[in-house]
Parts: sequence; C-alpha cells; structure tokens
Amino acid sequence: MTRLILMTFLVLSSGPAYAEWVLVNDNDETGMTVYVDPDIIRHKEDLVKMWHLFDFETIQTIAGDSFLSSKSQHEYDCAEELDRLVAFTRFSGNMGSGMVVFSNSDEQKWESVQPESIGQILWTFACGKK
Repeated sequence: MTRLILMTFLVLSSGPAYAEWVLVNDNDETGMTVYVDPDIIRHKEDLVKMWHLFDFETIQTIAGDSFLSSKSQHEYDCAEELDRLVAFTRFSGNMGSGMVVFSNSDEQKWESVQPESIGQILWTFACGKK
C-alpha cells in the first residue's frame, strides 16, 4: 500500500511545471503579446527582478535566429526608474515552447525606462506604480 501511495505521488508531482503567465499587454499593431509571472517577482529594497514572456503572432528573426516567443528576466530600479536585461531565451514555438534557438545570461547595463513603451508598462507592473 505504501508503494502505491508513493508511486501515485511521484506520477502526480512529475508533470511539467508551467508558469502562471498573466497578460500585461496585447498589442494588435505589433503582433506581440506580453505576459509576466507575478509568482516569481523578487524584491530587494528598490530593486525588483521579474520574468516576462513575449509571444509573437508571426516568426521573428534576429541575427539568423527565428523564434515565436522569448522569455526574459529584467531587473528594475524602482527609485531611479531604470531597467536592465539580466537573461533571455528565445523559443521556436509560442508561449516558451519548442526548441531553444538562442539564450544569453549576460547582464546588460542599466537604462532609463522609456515613456509610453512596453518597458514602462513592465516597470510600472514590477514597481507597483500607478
């Protein structure tokens, strides 16, 4: 009986774990939909780290890599209104599915959040500003 319970537990807990992506911006003009995973936002004083998912209607090509979605982690400085890319991965399929076509974990330099941009929408979400 103990073996049966253990086997049941292992089967139920070994399924894939999917992020609970929450829609942040759906822009029909660009064909890009942007999501965040609010369950894994990390705060440290005025700094916030957050994962985004960019999902595209059509195939995007950058430097020879073709992809339909990209996950990226950004760090936000809420006090200074700054943003920097920490890591990103591009996927051949939508919603972070398919093969990884490119990945980079080189932290970028801090940049000012551009007004009326998707970056400002994400900074606002991360920092809780209204």
